[in-house]
Amino acid sequence: MLLQPYSLMAHAFLLFLLFPYIISTNIHACKPTERSSLMSFASTLSSPPLNWTSLDCCHWKGITCDQDGSITHLLLPSKGLKGGIPPSSLRNLTHLTHLNLSHNSLYGSLETQFFLSLNRLEILDLSYNRLSGELPLSLPSSSIQTVDLSSNHFFGAIPSSFFQQASNLTSFNVSNNTFTGYVPSSICLHSSPSLRLLDFSSNLFSGNLALGLGKCSKLQVFRAGHNNLSGLLPEDIYNATKLEEISLPVNSLHGAISDRIANLTNLAILDLYFNHFGGELPPNLGKLSKLKFVILDLNNLEGNLPPSLMNCTNLVELRLGSNNLEGDISILDFSRLSQLTKLDLRNNNFTGTVPVSLYSCKPLKAIALGRNHLKGQIEAEILSLKSLSFLSLGYNRFTNLTGAMKILMSCKSLHALKLTGAFKGGRMPFDDEMVDFDGFQNLQLFSLGHCGLIGQIPVWLSKLKNLEILLLGSNQITGPIPSWLGTLPRLFHIGLSNNQISGEFPKQLCRLPRLIYEPNIASQAEDQYEFELPVFTTINGVNHRFLPKKRSSFPAMIDVSNNNISGYIPAEIGQLQLLQELDLHSNNFSGVIPDQISNLKNLEVLNLFMNHLFGIIPLSLVNLNFLREFNVSYNNLEGPIPTGTQLQSFDASAFEGNLKLFGAPLLNECIPNKDMDADNKNNKDEGNGHHQLPWFYIFAMLGFIVGFWVVCGSLVINNTWRYAYFLFIDNLQDRLITICINTMKRRLRD
Repeated sequence: MLLQPYSLMAHAFLLFLLFPYIISTNIHACKPTERSSLMSFASTLSSPPLNWTSLDCCHWKGITCDQDGSITHLLLPSKGLKGGIPPSSLRNLTHLTHLNLSHNSLYGSLETQFFLSLNRLEILDLSYNRLSGELPLSLPSSSIQTVDLSSNHFFGAIPSSFFQQASNLTSFNVSNNTFTGYVPSSICLHSSPSLRLLDFSSNLFSGNLALGLGKCSKLQVFRAGHNNLSGLLPEDIYNATKLEEISLPVNSLHGAISDRIANLTNLAILDLYFNHFGGELPPNLGKLSKLKFVILDLNNLEGNLPPSLMNCTNLVELRLGSNNLEGDISILDFSRLSQLTKLDLRNNNFTGTVPVSLYSCKPLKAIALGRNHLKGQIEAEILSLKSLSFLSLGYNRFTNLTGAMKILMSCKSLHALKLTGAFKGGRMPFDDEMVDFDGFQNLQLFSLGHCGLIGQIPVWLSKLKNLEILLLGSNQITGPIPSWLGTLPRLFHIGLSNNQISGEFPKQLCRLPRLIYEPNIASQAEDQYEFELPVFTTINGVNHRFLPKKRSSFPAMIDVSNNNISGYIPAEIGQLQLLQELDLHSNNFSGVIPDQISNLKNLEVLNLFMNHLFGIIPLSLVNLNFLREFNVSYNNLEGPIPTGTQLQSFDASAFEGNLKLFGAPLLNECIPNKDMDADNKNNKDEGNGHHQLPWFYIFAMLGFIVGFWVVCGSLVINNTWRYAYFLFIDNLQDRLITICINTMKRRLRD
């Protein structure tokens, strides 16, 4: 009896502890209409299921409610959702402030009615879906702060009224869609108090950038790259003093970069790559002490580098390649750029030597100075750059190639070494000069073409077990293709064209591991490795292809064209099933085109012209479905071109110079005619092309006629018989002359 009061007190205390939970549970119970809307939304989606099963939707995954049980947050990013967004369901969530359905596979359009109902929305993120259609006339509410519609399929122009209610907008991203028209200039008029990010990149916007950006007083990031924009930079952009990033690459903008850019003291990223900007670099560019990335390559800039640029001590990347800049860069002091990791000054008119001050920039990973007018030698101080991975010095006037190779082979981190055209004349470094060679163990790309070097392919290259891309074209290399090339485990891109290589095509080259087997998972991951800077490839000293940074941008290729290689094309070449380009033209190959080439299912380029190949074009080549370039001209091929195939889509020039080859696209669509002269078409044998009178018999008959006339002509004394005799001789001579002429024509055709 005495314990009962204590028991009652314990129960009361327990109820006291649970009371807030009970109250909160009742408060947060979601409204039935909103629960029904969510269930309707979920029913339109395919796998995976959302597993919304409990009665109270406020406890569902991705859902948050306010104290009244109204849904305020619907957050389901990266859930693998597939299906349409039914506006009729979500527009009932009138208290929604945060909507994030990004990184799914949703489709459909944004209807105006759906937008207008979400008049409390603050965050809208529908990025990385498959949504399409045009945008509604306006944003849903004056409370909206962030709008991210990037990476969808929206199209059309952005309505001029779209931002009328966006007085609190801070971030607007519509990148990677197909929007057209002008970049809206009204956005800063309505959103200037708070707008910080604008991203219009990777669309189809065109025309000029209109004035108005200067009114975005808090704008930090402005991106509109990869569009069709033209005209000048709007002058008032230099009034947006809070700007930290201006990214407008790959457009058609032109004009000079104003020295007023010095007003943008917060600027860290200036990316105007691949436009038509001209004039000199702003003299006061060095006042931008926060600059980290200056990416101005592929423009028309001219003049010297402003000395003030060396005051930008926070620079991480300086890319000014492919302009018309000039001056002696060896006098510039790069030592103050202690954070610099990438320097690209390729394709300009710089003079001098490689700046010694560069070797003070210890973080440097990439140096590209190719296609200038530099001279001198590679100095051993370059070894102080322990992180150097990418070095491009091609098309300059350096000397002492062997000395350079002995130094550079000790750059332990080097992945790409481009010395194309950098050392004119001379010879390939001999093996006895590289006796203790153990370098380049991480080298993946080695280019030493267009130097006119003599000698053979050196054996020390066989030690480069990580080599993937070998470019030695346009030298004077002699000797055979070494069989050990076929043992390099990662080699897949071989360029040996325009040399004096002789011998046969080695069968060992048909066993390149990287061209036979699909890379395993580890190798696929390694293929995602990117060079630190884009790579230019050349043909005959002219820029041919501009390849992105990924190694996978290089095709699987064997190019030994324009050499003196003889013998047969080995049938074993059919083992290289991953090969994409095979170029054997302008050699002395003989024999037939091996049927095994049809095993190269990934082949895109097949060039066999100007050799001594004979026989037919194998019918099996019709299985090469990806061919975009094909040429077998100027061989001794014969027979029909396989009909009804992709081969007939190529121009007739791909087959010309094979006198016994016939069929479309060649004009001689039939078997070459053997007919004789028109006077003899009634002769059955001759008309069917069967007259094959050998030259021996023709000359024997001509000899008989002459001898008969000389010996017997004098014996013919009767005028009648003399007339008959000469008539017979004339007819026989005409007959034989006709046969001779037609036979000669036929031989010429054949």
